[in-house]
Amino acid sequence: MSEQMEQHGAGSEVVLSAAGVVKEFPVKGKPPLRALDGVTLQAARGRVTGLVGADGAGKTTLIRIAAGLLAPTSGTVTLLGLDSVADSLEIQSRIGYMPQKFGLYQDLSVMENLALYADLRGVPMHERQQRYDRLLTMTDLSRYTTRRAGALSGGMKQKLGLACALVKSPEVLLLDEPTVGVDPVSRRELWKIVYELVERDQIGVFVSTAYLDEAERCSDVLVLHRGRLLAQGPPTRFTREMRGRVFLVAAANTMKPRQIYTRLAGSGGIVDVTIRSGRVRTVCEEPGDGPIRDSLNGAQAEINSADPTFEDAFMSLIPREPAPFRIEATASAVSQDRRGSVGVDNDMAVSTTSLYKMFGDFAAVKDLSFGVRHGEIFGLLGPNGAGKSTTFRMLCGLLPASSGEIRVAGQDLRRSRAKARLRLGYMAQQFSLYGQLNVLENLKFFGRVYGLVGKQLHRRIDWAFNEFGLGEWQDKAAFALPGGYKQRLAMAAALLHEPQILFLDEPTSGVDPFARREFWLRINGFAEQGVTVVVTTHFMEEAEYCDRMLIMSQGQTLAMGTPTVIRDLVRSAELPEPTMDDAFIGLAEGRVRPDSVASGERAGMMDGGRS
Repeated sequence: MSEQMEQHGAGSEVVLSAAGVVKEFPVKGKPPLRALDGVTLQAARGRVTGLVGADGAGKTTLIRIAAGLLAPTSGTVTLLGLDSVADSLEIQSRIGYMPQKFGLYQDLSVMENLALYADLRGVPMHERQQRYDRLLTMTDLSRYTTRRAGALSGGMKQKLGLACALVKSPEVLLLDEPTVGVDPVSRRELWKIVYELVERDQIGVFVSTAYLDEAERCSDVLVLHRGRLLAQGPPTRFTREMRGRVFLVAAANTMKPRQIYTRLAGSGGIVDVTIRSGRVRTVCEEPGDGPIRDSLNGAQAEINSADPTFEDAFMSLIPREPAPFRIEATASAVSQDRRGSVGVDNDMAVSTTSLYKMFGDFAAVKDLSFGVRHGEIFGLLGPNGAGKSTTFRMLCGLLPASSGEIRVAGQDLRRSRAKARLRLGYMAQQFSLYGQLNVLENLKFFGRVYGLVGKQLHRRIDWAFNEFGLGEWQDKAAFALPGGYKQRLAMAAALLHEPQILFLDEPTSGVDPFARREFWLRINGFAEQGVTVVVTTHFMEEAEYCDRMLIMSQGQTLAMGTPTVIRDLVRSAELPEPTMDDAFIGLAEGRVRPDSVASGERAGMMDGGRS
């Protein structure tokens, strides 16, 4: 079978085609920025074509050109045989398009949003009710037709956005990272909807994604890097080339997975290191585990080969720059006198007792009690709408509790909020720095807010430049930074005053796999230096980096414990090696017995926070 036939399948109709596409954006005083550089590709009807790449690869630019919203500098894009520039209006009438920030009208209800998009797309009145019913059933939004879009959870907003994109039956569906910021249950539901459309209506789907496991489900995958197409084909083509290079490393003594991970990350001959199901998944540059044994330097560990995934292939394929971050650089993260009594049993950095938060008659958080130890990485997880963001904002002092007790860094947060805030750092889910200020100006501003002046402020800014590689960007406006560097700046600002406790609200949402890995390597290093970290995330594999976690549902504790304890809750003969995704979905859907959850919570409280 030829590569073309392998990619699209024999007899598949091409619905999207790009030929030599170049897109340049003007930059004042500099040569134009080339976002796409001679891209040639095809996508077929009745198939899902995935588009992946690091930040700045050109994914969004390509999708916007395909949707007729941008014109290429040179080259052509055709959709359904129509030119994306000359026939843009006809294209837009025949496709569904869901951008990253879908344009829902926050003050309109679910039904009003659907009706508005039906008006915009010219859906005949006699077809609307049947279509609304089908879309509301498909997205499970039938119970929420009168709720304002702004009051929906993240996952529900994404499903409403998809419903609006489908309000007129499309021949091609263009999706730009549709599952960013939604939990695994909502991700699964969105993909189920997409594949039902592909199978029933034989539409073509062209989707960019930051989740590499989603790319593995696609019929074909296109890999972009710096505007160029590096590779294309079915996921199996990528994984075949990785055989003999992927290994699982498990500690043979009392070492934690995070400690093995620290030793291997960034070592010579190793291109990727992550924690999966309690073991360290390691990808080598060449076949054989020699680089792993060299990096362990005699430490006892069990090394087994593993079947490669598309994610392994992607991380090996994309050039790494700059060189991987090393944890040894974090020694100055927090000064010794600011760390508190690290390692003291029963000395909690954060604790809540019978915590409640009411919005009118609605209880967003109900009777929540837990503690976070000094120097611990603690995950706060749950489905969209579970109450974790509300809890998180109360822990940071941004939202008052209705009742109950919160203690942060030894302070009663309801009585001594200002004192507590001096000891904590906060990195918001949305980019919260001042976009028009440059990097240096942002750091000066936040340093002064935290009481830093003079030599102390300059010392910490120099630390931020060195620690996060921000020196060369110091005159760049924050809004114009690449996604990974925005994240670095936000974290640097949160750590400037050397806090004891770092609160991170979905810090890796919307950034590429490289930025996520660099982020967790840094966080692991800060935890090794004594910083307490409380983090929320929708990437369940990231929960493996936590010492312990609390999973919430409907404002209450669903389960608590180490990653091992949580995975064990869903372990069975049918599922002998569950992932964190498996555990999360099983818990969220109520497929775990209540007595198992209770015992898991007790184990999580008693196991000392060890994986």
